[in-house]
Amino acid sequence: MAVEARIRNLGTRHQTLDEAIRDETNRPACDDVRLRELKRQKLKLKEEMEALKARIH
Repeated sequence: MAVEARIRNLGTRHQTLDEAIRDETNRPACDDVRLRELKRQKLKLKEEMEALKARIH
C-alpha cells in the first residue's frame, strides 16, 4: 500500500512539473536553463514511478 501511495505522490508532482514546464514555455522570455531542469526533474519522477510500478506487478 505504501508503494501505491508513493506512486500517487510522484504522479502529483509529475503533473505539477508538467504545468510548470507549460508555464515556462509560454513565457515571452523562456528560461532555457530552468526549462531543462524542470524537464530533467519530470523525467526522473517518471523513471521512479515506472520502477515502483514494475516492483508491484
